[in-house]
Amino acid sequence: MSHPFDPLDPLDPLIRPDLVTSAAGPFLAAAELTQSEARATSSHRHARGQLMGALSGLVSVGLDKQQWVVPAIHAIWIPPHFVHSVRSYGPFSGWSVFIAEQRCADLPREPRAIRTTALLREAVRRVATWPGDELDASQTRIAEVILDELAASNEESLDLPRPDDPRLVRITDALVGDLSDNRRLEQWATWAGLAPRTLSRRFLAETGLTFAQWRQQARLLRALELVADGVPVTTIALELGYDNVSAFIDMFRRALGTTPGRYLKR
Repeated sequence: MSHPFDPLDPLDPLIRPDLVTSAAGPFLAAAELTQSEARATSSHRHARGQLMGALSGLVSVGLDKQQWVVPAIHAIWIPPHFVHSVRSYGPFSGWSVFIAEQRCADLPREPRAIRTTALLREAVRRVATWPGDELDASQTRIAEVILDELAASNEESLDLPRPDDPRLVRITDALVGDLSDNRRLEQWATWAGLAPRTLSRRFLAETGLTFAQWRQQARLLRALELVADGVPVTTIALELGYDNVSAFIDMFRRALGTTPGRYLKR
């Protein structure tokens, strides 16, 4: 099976390999992707930085101990040489931009999620039509717009950090497997064999989030996957353990500033 998210897949490369691995050629290249089935690619890395965006559907990107969700009209920035894996959920349409390492010096040094702008998306769409030759003056100006938009972007929280402690990992794996499980922190601590205070302290130390914050983030990211798949809001609320739809919509609005329906339309 081909893995279209891997730009160097020998069976079905997303883009010419030299435009990903070589410092030669244009400093910026782009490609667009549309697929009808869920797919995944294993961990890989490349010399160029990659900005991966979604137009419709949803993908997740594995980076180190974190899982990043990329819903529609968002993108993930992956600096050069960062090991990452990619998985899609159902039909997906998106794009990738590959930036030569020497031009990444003024860009974010760590991976980040950003909300894309109409200007960025249109510039990427134009670059994706180019053959991969050296850029002329007009093309260079368009490519520079992409760099400027990325450099000026605000970071969004679309990641879910993974703890190291095996007892905490047991809890987070169980939660991800059933996000409707509403057991309190004290009950989870007993289940995993540690004191509630220890669970609370280690969770914050290893993930940067409290237990409640981590569970809400896990639910939010899962909600984004389900919204992208067109699942009804009532079904999503029940799957994530909310007593009613209003409580789920309120959480979604607090986190993202809009309702699930409006979010998908935007």
